[in-house]
Amino acid sequence: MPNDKIAVIGDKDGVLAFKAIGVDVFDAKNYFDARETLKKLARDYSIILITEDIAETIQDTIARYKNRPYPIILSIPTSNGSNGFGMQGLSIDVEKAIGSDILFGGNNQNNRNKKIKPKDNNNT
Repeated sequence: MPNDKIAVIGDKDGVLAFKAIGVDVFDAKNYFDARETLKKLARDYSIILITEDIAETIQDTIARYKNRPYPIILSIPTSNGSNGFGMQGLSIDVEKAIGSDILFGGNNQNNRNKKIKPKDNNNT
């Protein structure tokens, strides 16, 4: 299904600029809109960009497409900036694909698995 079709899913104000460069833009007002839009677009688009705030709410739906070659689904910052969700997902995908985190020096897996130890206040 490789083709040259690219879509963006997000809030209307945040993704409108993509329309100027020829990308198909889809407004998602809530979780259900975003999930259904992604399912429909996955049939016809090779690349789907989703704003981080929306991608975070439909992680389960996005996960269904992770093991498929197409569509490529990437999280992008909103018009208000990034919350780090997109880079975290990209880092995990890169590490899974090549066995090492070349983006952030290999420390991400350790940081994700690190558990915070409770502070011991019984110093008697």
